[in-house]
Amino acid sequence: MTEAPAEQGRRRRSIDPTDALLTVDDLQVHFPIRRGILVERQVGAVKAVDGVDLTIPRGSTVGLVGESGCGKSTFGRALLRLVEPTGGSVHFDGTDLLALDDEQMRRMRRQMQMVFQDPMASLDPRQDVESVLTEPLRAHRIEGDHRARARELLDLVGLPATALSRYPHEFSGGQRQRIGIARAIALEPQLIVADEPVSALDVSIQAQVVNLLEELQDRLGLTYLVIAHDLAVVRHIADVVAVMYLGGLVEQAASDELYAAPLHPYTRALMSAVPIPDPEVEDTRQRILLAGDLPSPAAPPPGCRFHTRCPFRQETRCDDERPQLRSVATRPPSHRVACHWAEDIDAGRIQPRASAVVEPDAS
Repeated sequence: MTEAPAEQGRRRRSIDPTDALLTVDDLQVHFPIRRGILVERQVGAVKAVDGVDLTIPRGSTVGLVGESGCGKSTFGRALLRLVEPTGGSVHFDGTDLLALDDEQMRRMRRQMQMVFQDPMASLDPRQDVESVLTEPLRAHRIEGDHRARARELLDLVGLPATALSRYPHEFSGGQRQRIGIARAIALEPQLIVADEPVSALDVSIQAQVVNLLEELQDRLGLTYLVIAHDLAVVRHIADVVAVMYLGGLVEQAASDELYAAPLHPYTRALMSAVPIPDPEVEDTRQRILLAGDLPSPAAPPPGCRFHTRCPFRQETRCDDERPQLRSVATRPPSHRVACHWAEDIDAGRIQPRASAVVEPDAS
């Protein structure tokens, strides 16, 4: 795969990878499938998240990417227990979140907040902005001048104080997302889960919101989990990128390294589809095509979840043995991949099927 040009202007922060703010081990979120009229019975489960391990260092931005339906949003909501996990563990700053009762978890959410994908749907249309921003303060019984705090929050996200008396429908999409971000930082949290924070916005506005998130991180010392399907956005903002497929992680690495030289076949296919604003590079690079659709999480394939679409599929191991995230000798230990044949694919000893490859200048 031809290496893409380095991203210009992306920040470089000094992150201690051993200082974990959030640690997720074998997280599972299964939604039961029930049938029956008089007597309801469970006949299966949708395995939206199925055995995810992830560590988010303090002060970092971790990007979680993957196609629609892979379980990204469910994973983010499960961290805050907006969706109850089925199994595994989530430790936030040393506290086991899954062991907390409802009231303890409610108090813990002062430290963990969420920015939702659709700002219009996540803001109450019957509340003015002042009420939206002060509601978290009232709910957690924060003392002080709430109106002054609301004005301060608006200033942090670049909106005038006159916005306090207005309602969500009076703002543009970008402004509404700024209000949603202001609400998320009202309680001075440590962690923010941003679920597709710019996907509902015009392209011209996306960069403004991404820059705002970066400025707030520098000013307030925030830690982010940014969930997205736009690889360009994640490359700009993330220190570490984790790639998700059908409920599990298939690759995780530092952002620059992952974009320059991905290991997993799924990540390679995703990266080969990202446009590069350089005609000389764009016209000469190879593209990898994926066959078929994403399988159902209610009936995931045995073995490697990706083997039904993988252009590098081998007859042995792929169909019956699920690979685990692991390091490979040719990459830093922090670069982990869930593929039995990662080393052979990387060294060129295993080539993709010819039908899955679009060569340069091919029509």
